[in-house]
Amino acid sequence: MAKITLDNLAHSYLPAPKTEDDFALKELNHDWTDGEAYALLGASGCGKSTLLNIISGLLIPSQGRVLFDDKDVTTAPTADRNIAQVFQFPVVYDTMTVRENLAFPLKNRGMDAAEIKRLVQKVGAMIDMESQLDRKARGLTADAKQKISLGRGMVREDVNALLFDEPLTVIDPHMKWELRTQLKKLHSDFGHTMIYVTHDQTEALTFADKVVVMHDGRVVQIGTPQELFERPAHTFVGYFIGSPGMNLFDAEIDGTQAKIAGTTVDLGGAYVAAGKTQIGVRPEFIRLGSNGAGIPATIKRIEDVGRHRIVRLDVAGTEISAIAAEGEAVASDTNCITFAPEGVNVYVNDWRIAASGEGAS
Repeated sequence: MAKITLDNLAHSYLPAPKTEDDFALKELNHDWTDGEAYALLGASGCGKSTLLNIISGLLIPSQGRVLFDDKDVTTAPTADRNIAQVFQFPVVYDTMTVRENLAFPLKNRGMDAAEIKRLVQKVGAMIDMESQLDRKARGLTADAKQKISLGRGMVREDVNALLFDEPLTVIDPHMKWELRTQLKKLHSDFGHTMIYVTHDQTEALTFADKVVVMHDGRVVQIGTPQELFERPAHTFVGYFIGSPGMNLFDAEIDGTQAKIAGTTVDLGGAYVAAGKTQIGVRPEFIRLGSNGAGIPATIKRIEDVGRHRIVRLDVAGTEISAIAAEGEAVASDTNCITFAPEGVNVYVNDWRIAASGEGAS
């Protein structure tokens, strides 16, 4: 296990980058705490795999350093970093049995045969392949081969870090849940530093202690699932986390009030805002009204998704979403919306700002 430090890290695939836009990974400084589970979350092409490959040693960054427990490993080969990495598509030895595939990294380190047998049996059960341990990998399905790859990553108890690059892409949905559960148990049992790359917010939020949200090559927020939901540091986080994502309202902000679609809204705190100003409110914090005492809104449709309903409304030509809890009435004469005060976030040029006295966002 190791603390991983990213010091002034950035990377460009161009030989002579000139502007920030030339960097696939923009400057990053962060300590990844020893023993925590992190998820790198973002859309395809945002820099997640670039960052993971720099940490693993498959890629040397254009600038900055990578340190494991304060030791500079920036140019050290992957083999010298004592990590295990599982890739998106399965990497297995077809001529070996499942057992031999799982034992391979342990045999390479000269581990005692009895200990190898114990660990392989244990991991075979974790990936639900006990009955296939003596079967050749050739001919197995893609999801079975990916479980072997996961098992090879999970079988070592002495690694500095376990790195997963979208490892459940080819796994069927039920098995995804089972394997995420097993990965969390592995983390709980052994306290490995784990970094898990995914574009799936459910995977990220259920797996990680801390989620690292990336957008356009930049880390825009690192936080717990609760922090990402309640206080998105960037409008992308609000949009990307949650289903539906956060509503954004263009607003004119003047101290403790904002004007949205011609209606004045109390912000519950004083703000100093200059630039493109927006109010972000998640659907869970939108309140429906029919007395006209709020921002004018018209219901467009209602979607029943079982445990709640999603109410789609038109506000000044923009579609926004509200959540109506199961059993909550939605009046047919709804004509306005208001915000629950605890759900209001203020953004300037896409970044959240704090109210006076609130402290850092």
